[in-house]
Parts: sequence; C-alpha cells; structure tokens
Amino acid sequence: MSFKRLVMFATVLTFGLIMLGAYVRLSDAGLGCPDWPGCYGKLTPSHAAADIAAAVQEQGGDHGPVSIPKAWKEMVHRYIASFLGLVIISIAVMAWRKRHELRQSPVLATALVGVVCLQGAFGAWTVTLLLKPAIVTGHLIGGMSVLGLLTWLWLRQTTPARTVSPPRDSQRLVWLARAGLLVVCAQIILGGWVSTNYAAVVCTDFPTCQGSYWPTMEFNHAFHIVRELGETPDGQLLNVSSLTAIHFTHRMGAIVVTAVLLTLALALWRTPGRQALALKVVGVLTLQIAMGIGNVVFHLPLWLAVLHNGGAALLLVTLILVNYRLASHRVIPHAGA
Repeated sequence: MSFKRLVMFATVLTFGLIMLGAYVRLSDAGLGCPDWPGCYGKLTPSHAAADIAAAVQEQGGDHGPVSIPKAWKEMVHRYIASFLGLVIISIAVMAWRKRHELRQSPVLATALVGVVCLQGAFGAWTVTLLLKPAIVTGHLIGGMSVLGLLTWLWLRQTTPARTVSPPRDSQRLVWLARAGLLVVCAQIILGGWVSTNYAAVVCTDFPTCQGSYWPTMEFNHAFHIVRELGETPDGQLLNVSSLTAIHFTHRMGAIVVTAVLLTLALALWRTPGRQALALKVVGVLTLQIAMGIGNVVFHLPLWLAVLHNGGAALLLVTLILVNYRLASHRVIPHAGA
C-alpha cells in the first residue's frame, strides 16, 4: 500500500473509531470489561464468560455496567484501537524510509506515534480509574488530536502540484482561521466534559434550559478537574446546579463558535477562490448545530448523540482543511508529495 493510501486509511479509521468510542461511552459500556488490556484477564469476552456471568449476578442483572454485549462493545473498540496503533507505527516507519522520495520531514508521522502511545495510556486509565471525567475527557482529546494530525498529514499527500503560487491571503483571514480552529477545539473539550459528566440530559428544553434563559447554576465544582464521576472533590454528590452549569456553558460555547465560524465563512466567501471553503464551513457548522439541538429536543437518542460526536470530529477536520489551504501558499508541494 502506498504512503498516501495508508495515511488516508488511518485517517478514516480514526474518524470511525472516535464515533465507536462515543457509542461505547454513551451506551454505558465503558466498564464492560473493568480491567485492561484484556477482559477479566482473557483475550475475548467469550473466554471470560464465567467471570462476566458472576459480575452480572453480583450487580443484580444486565442493567449494570457489565454484561456480555457491553463487554464485546468495549473489546471491539480496543481491538480496532490497537490495530490503528500498528497502522500509525507503519506510517512512521514508511515516512522515515521514504523521506527523500516524499520530500517531507518524518517528524509529524513520528509525533503521531507518541500521541497514540499517550492515547493508549488514557484508554487504560479510563477503565482502571473508573471513568474519572478528567481522564475520559483526556481520552477524547487524544482521539481528536490523532485525527487532527492524521488529517494534516493526509493533506500533505493530497494537495495537487501547482505551477504558480496561489493568491496570497490576508493576514486577517489567516488569523480568523486559526481562531476558528481554537474555538472549535475548546468547544470539543467542553462537549467532552458534558458527556463524561452525563450533563447532556439536565436541560431537556430549547432554547431555554429548565424553562429559563438563565437557569440556576453552580460553578464551584462544575469544572473541578480532580474528582470522581458524579462527585465533588470532597466526595459529595454533584448537584443538578453544577451539571446545569456544565451543560449551559457548552451552549454558550456553541454561540461563540457559531459567531467566529460565520465571520470566517463570510471572509472566505469574499476572498477569490475561497468560496468552496466557506460553503464547507457553513455546511458542517449547520449540521452540527442541528444535531446539538436535536439531542436536547429528542432527549439524547443514542444514534443522534453518536452522530453529534462525529459532527464535532468533522468540524475539526474542516477547520484543519481551511487552515492548511490558507497556509499552503507558503510551501508549494512538489508533484507526488
């Protein structure tokens, strides 16, 4: 397989893995196998069937975090993640061996290996530390980071050769694109914090929240990083007002993201040759907003919640594409690069 195709395959696989991870988390299967890397020390849930059956009996039925279906969901996610790690290692090896042919530095591909190793550690800690919000959110950030780096590496392989430099974009447009990427990254982190704290269902109406445009909120413990799931740092239950603060902050973040990206899209539209990028930004942003509202209105259906995670990943990819295209005038790729 060529380097270009291998990077493309890894990028698409990472996107799918992010959505699968969301499905595992949102279907309450994150502790389907409460140890790591195996399942009760076994390679597959089938081999651990006796241990799982004992755990199901102890928890009083399949409604708890452990069951055969949940164990399979968790382990399939681990299998695919492990395979992706091997693919990324292969990319790094190929990047070094073909660095003269590709006319590219292998540093980015090498850095990806380090990020994947860290992501694997977060995956292990997610289970062994019993779904601590900070760890689970860190795992999401790691997955999105892998996707972002792979996207940039893929773009380096797919940018067509140019015989002339493209028009030089204004510095304002470049900074707008960077700001857009920054606010999207921040919003993804906020969204992860909402999901890992199970705060998505605390507001079931829109555009209001609990019947108010400014509901009762408590920020003292809402964004405290070092704590257990559903608890304050001193071990008390996290109250509804704290969960509301988490949810509502994400909504406010969505307004900021929309304002910045629409400003960026308008600037792109007014720039010759950048209209297609503007349409991509507006299209993905509109889709993501619609899915976010739908999750509230329809009370977080699993399929829509998973798609909303995928929409966040797609929005990240879109902003990386915009930034890459605006930066591409600095280096004109050679044919086949």
